[in-house]
Amino acid sequence: MAFKNRDETARLLAAQLLAYKGQYPLVLGVPRGGVPMARIIADALEGEVDVVLVRKLRAPDQPELAIGAVDEAGTVVEGPYFHIADDEYVQQEVRAQLKIIRARRQRYTRAQTGVDPAGRIVIIVDDGIATGASMLAAIRAVRARKPRKIVVAIGVAPPDSLASIGGEADDVVCLLTSEMFFAVGQFFEDFSEVTDEMVEAALSHPARAA
Repeated sequence: MAFKNRDETARLLAAQLLAYKGQYPLVLGVPRGGVPMARIIADALEGEVDVVLVRKLRAPDQPELAIGAVDEAGTVVEGPYFHIADDEYVQQEVRAQLKIIRARRQRYTRAQTGVDPAGRIVIIVDDGIATGASMLAAIRAVRARKPRKIVVAIGVAPPDSLASIGGEADDVVCLLTSEMFFAVGQFFEDFSEVTDEMVEAALSHPARAA
């Protein structure tokens, strides 16, 4: 285990992002696990918190394996396993994930309306990445809205996925890389599910002190 839980990971990331304190960064969490982390980081940096809505596209019969990702606008990012699914399956999966994205936008907007990233320093936060497809989708979705800078802050990633992220973000902070990578959760002592209620609370209220 590398990390006790997401809160500890967020505090470690915040310590490495202190250069952005005083610049009022917009900290975007990838739901659901990244959002409570984003709140902790935003509070530490005296910034603002919001969500960036992306969903992985699941492989046929292997829902934990991402073949790609889709953003809120319906833009698809193809991952290294994208070819294992046929067009009909991909279209069905995109529709299913967009339905979830739209439901989450409606729900989370009750807690906070979306924040415009134009001209802002934007920090995109998640507990970790596996294939990196969802994070790539998040970066491209935010980039289309013309931020000043995009920083990615994550707990853990395999080296190849980290390299692909580094090619599109302006800066990347990753606490741990590992070749022996099977799932993000293997690096956390506590990797409990983050609920929609927890996301809404993170968007609405400052993080509790450690």
